[in-house]
Amino acid sequence: MATQRFQDDDPNVDGLYADLAAADLQPLWRQEGLLPRTPQRLTPHLWRGKTLRDLAERSGELIGIDRGGDRRVLALAHPDLDGLPFATHTLWGAVQYLAGGELAPAHRHSPAALRFTLQGSGVWTLVNGDALHMAPGDLVLTPSWTWHEHHNPGTEPMLWFDALDLPLVRNLDAVFFEPGGEELSPYQPEKRSRSEHHFTAPGLLPLGAGRAVTVEEPGSDRFSHLLAYRWETVDAALSSLLRSTGHQEAAIRYTDPGTGHDIMPTLRAELHRVLAGHRTASTRRAGSAIYVVFHGSGASVIGGRRFSWNAGDMFVVPSWAAVDHEAEEDADLFRISDEPVLEALGLARTEQTPSQQIPADRA
Repeated sequence: MATQRFQDDDPNVDGLYADLAAADLQPLWRQEGLLPRTPQRLTPHLWRGKTLRDLAERSGELIGIDRGGDRRVLALAHPDLDGLPFATHTLWGAVQYLAGGELAPAHRHSPAALRFTLQGSGVWTLVNGDALHMAPGDLVLTPSWTWHEHHNPGTEPMLWFDALDLPLVRNLDAVFFEPGGEELSPYQPEKRSRSEHHFTAPGLLPLGAGRAVTVEEPGSDRFSHLLAYRWETVDAALSSLLRSTGHQEAAIRYTDPGTGHDIMPTLRAELHRVLAGHRTASTRRAGSAIYVVFHGSGASVIGGRRFSWNAGDMFVVPSWAAVDHEAEEDADLFRISDEPVLEALGLARTEQTPSQQIPADRA
C-alpha cells in the first residue's frame, strides 16, 4: 500500500506533499487523531450467550475438528476492528466447542491463553502433559509456548470461553506457532493435576517448590505455578468476602500462589459477584476488558450506554469507558483484561466517576 499523499491548494506545498509521499514520509501537522485527549478507538459491544451457544452447536454438527483447523472456535469479532477476529485491540475472546469423543491435538504458540468453562463436563486439557480436568466455572491456563491439547472421552459436548493476548502479540510481531506430532500425550484422569497437588491451599507453599514445578519451557516461569483454579474455591472465597464485609458486591483476582502476581504477564483474570438489587460504583480504567456472565442477570452501563445481560452473554468494556453493573438476580461476572501490560509499562490509570444515567437499552 502506497504512503498517503496529502493535497494542498498551494502548488509549492502540494509538491512538498508529493515528494514526502514518494519518500514514504508523512507530515505530523496533517495527522488527525494521532494523539487524542483520551482513548476512543472502540465502542462497547455485547454478544448474546444464546447466539453463541446455538452457533457453536451448529458448528459442532457441521464442522469437524480437522476442518476447523484442530480447534472449533468462534472468535468474538468487534465491529469496530474492520473484520479482524479480535474482541479488542489487545484481547482475543472466543467460545470453543468440543463434542463427545472428540480431541483437539497438541500444539503450542507464543500467545498465552486461558479457558473459562461455561457448560458441560468431561473434558481434559493437557498442558505440557499435565492433565487438567475441566468443569463449569473452572479456569484453566495454557501459558505461552506450552504444549496443550483437549480431550473429551465422554459423550457430553462442552463449551468454554477462550481468552488470548493474540492481538497484542501479533501487533508486536512476536507470534510463533508449532503443531504437535500425530501421537497424543497419555493422560491419567485424576481430579487434581500435578500443579494442584503442589499448591494445595492459598498461602501455603511447599518447601523447595521452584518455578519449574509446572512449566518446562524457557521463559515460562513468568506464568502462574498453578494451572487450574476450581469454581468451588472461587465461589467459597466470594461467599466468605460477602459475609465478612456485609457488602453487596465482592471480587477476587486469580493470582500465582507462589508469587501473588497475575496469572500471566499480559492477562488479568477476575471474578466479580454482585447481589440482586445492588448497583456498583462507576469506574473507568486505561486498557480494555472482556466480561463473561457466568451466573445471573442484570445490566451494565458502559460509556453512557445500557446493556442488559443474562448468563452466557459476553461484552467488551473499551479503554477509559466508565462502567458500572446492576444485578437483577445474584450475578457472577468473569473479567479478563490487559491491565498487567499497562502496569508494567507505567500506563495504568483508574478513576472513579459519577454514577451514570441509565438510558434505554442499546443492545
